[in-house]
Amino acid sequence: MIEPSAFRGVFTDRGNLFTRKLAGESVYGERIFNVGGDLYREWNPWRSKLAAAIRNGLRELPFGRDSSVLYLGAASGTTPSHVSDLCPDGRVHCVEVSPRSFRDLLTVAGPRPNMFPVKADARHPEHYLAMVSEVDVLYQDIAQRDQDAIFLQNAAAFLRGGGRGMLMVKSRSIAVSERPDDVFRRVIGALERQRQVKILETIRLEPFHKDHLAVSILWKE
Repeated sequence: MIEPSAFRGVFTDRGNLFTRKLAGESVYGERIFNVGGDLYREWNPWRSKLAAAIRNGLRELPFGRDSSVLYLGAASGTTPSHVSDLCPDGRVHCVEVSPRSFRDLLTVAGPRPNMFPVKADARHPEHYLAMVSEVDVLYQDIAQRDQDAIFLQNAAAFLRGGGRGMLMVKSRSIAVSERPDDVFRRVIGALERQRQVKILETIRLEPFHKDHLAVSILWKE
């Protein structure tokens, strides 16, 4: 039986995760179930790092029904579509630089009134300053070497005081020859040196995503 989880907007059934479908069809081949007239999309942790973080014990999910979100590294829209489900009355600005992924993202966002694709490089937030206002949540999942710097640059530009951030750290994209634990410590240290950052929790994403760490932060007033 699909039933509410500890997180608003997230549902479970025998360990599987679901979100209530806001609009559109299956995005990445996920199963859709009709329960009492409501449609629920299975949320695959092997395909979504946010789902993996939830499965691995994330304590707090920062998305509200009306949250405004800046999503960096939206790719083809897999996880952004679930964030769209979580924030039906909000706005999810989806930044993606790859032309091919952006075409797929446009297809996913088409029927979803709260998804706004932005073709841009997350290393240059000045290019989308006119399109994105202050947000409640900054979510980042990109494969650049300077992931922490990109996150902080966008937080300074867009994240409101008291807002929340989630950074999916890909250690092999930062330094392929270093031990992931060393990379994670360096990234966490760089974040902690910022006056406005308070790290709330960190979650390793194995076995779903090897050498990845989810970092949840509070952007202080």
